[in-house]
Amino acid sequence: MLIALAGCAGNSPRPDFSDLPRDAGRSSTPVQKEVIRTAHSLLGTPYKYGGTTPEGFDCSGFVNYVYRKAAGVALPRETHDLVRAGRPVLVAELRPADLVYFKIEHQKPLHVGIYLGEGKFIHSPSTRGKINIQRLDQEYWRDRYLGARRLL
Repeated sequence: MLIALAGCAGNSPRPDFSDLPRDAGRSSTPVQKEVIRTAHSLLGTPYKYGGTTPEGFDCSGFVNYVYRKAAGVALPRETHDLVRAGRPVLVAELRPADLVYFKIEHQKPLHVGIYLGEGKFIHSPSTRGKINIQRLDQEYWRDRYLGARRLL
């Protein structure tokens, strides 16, 4: 699947983020809400290569920690394994707590974040150095978007 996603990254049209659900937060389950609350509680935590604790996280370490703490779900540690977890989700079907994936050139092949709703996601990026919130329709992320997966 990773090969299929990576192969499509350069040839697929840009996703149409105008299809994002506008009321995504209203349909959240208690577990989804706890995933989002836990992710928000870690805003500003520094990036740390290989990090898996609130002392510092890489992108997959952050996702793993949030899902384990908030939902009791153990996930694969590596992003290339995470991309196989759950089931695929179209942009128009995104709900809070879904995982969103990106292809980052000249770095790790995949980057992962947690969708928050209203077109936003939270992640641990090495470029800004701290867990922060970004918009999916921002050109940088839109151009690198690979897809999403639902775990809950």
